[in-house]
Amino acid sequence: MDTHSRYASLGFDSTKIGFGRRCGIVVVDFQRSLTDPSFPMGGGARIDAAVEATARLLAPARAAGLPVASCVTGYSSARDALRWKIADVENWILGTPGCDLDPRIHDPAYDTLVIKRAPSIFFQTGVSSFFTQEGVDTVIVTGCATSGCIRASVIDAFSHGFRVILPEECSGDHDAQTHAANLCDMGRRYADVMPLAEVLAHLESLPQAKTEAPVLP
Repeated sequence: MDTHSRYASLGFDSTKIGFGRRCGIVVVDFQRSLTDPSFPMGGGARIDAAVEATARLLAPARAAGLPVASCVTGYSSARDALRWKIADVENWILGTPGCDLDPRIHDPAYDTLVIKRAPSIFFQTGVSSFFTQEGVDTVIVTGCATSGCIRASVIDAFSHGFRVILPEECSGDHDAQTHAANLCDMGRRYADVMPLAEVLAHLESLPQAKTEAPVLP
């Protein structure tokens, strides 16, 4: 019995979650220190492809007026940072270029930006309250890295009671096998992992947001 069949026989991935009434999108850590190849941890083909795929997803989401919460991981100083087992924390200092969001995915006039200190975009940031205020019951998770901050954000979204959708092309990791294994594992437990095309089809079917200027009395 292969691994997939073994988990299926135990009851994992036995149902689909589906889209609810209203989606919100989180964009996790697409900051220059992780997407720009001029930084030690930045770039790579898989991360770059995820940025481009997320940009495609965000266009119809914004057109439909859905809330978008983007985040960077940032600290006031190296001393303020958590005990990460990485060597690049100096590029996560607020006010430095590494904490700038990748311009391909950020719309500062539309998106809500939060600064997070821990892996999950939901941990002590107010994103859950923002989505509740917006009437969101379904969270679409994008960003990097799949095995770290994406996994943490998916688990927290699930723990807050949201439906979780994970477009497989919209998250990236430095290793293809790690990326695939984490998508598979999250799909067994917490989220619907689906092709970007299916998510786009849903978003593009939504009514367009009204953009007319209000009529003043």
